[in-house]
Amino acid sequence: MSKRNIVIGALAGIAAGAILGLLLAPDKGAKTRKLIIKKGGDSIDDLMDRFNEILITANKKLENAVDASDNIRRIKNKISL
Repeated sequence: MSKRNIVIGALAGIAAGAILGLLLAPDKGAKTRKLIIKKGGDSIDDLMDRFNEILITANKKLENAVDASDNIRRIKNKISL
């Protein structure tokens, strides 16, 4: 089993536990639904922040790879002259 599947399974378990905990809470239904919606929105915001961080990191690595490729090409051109 890959690490990614383990992480996804763990996150799904945590989310399911949180939702069940809220649904079984002694608060009124309307209050519980508002809390679920708020928590869901917070979770989506956190995931979007993490996704953006991953994109920024991937973009930086891609830029470094392109720079390295350009440097190698320049060195090859100088050697072949």
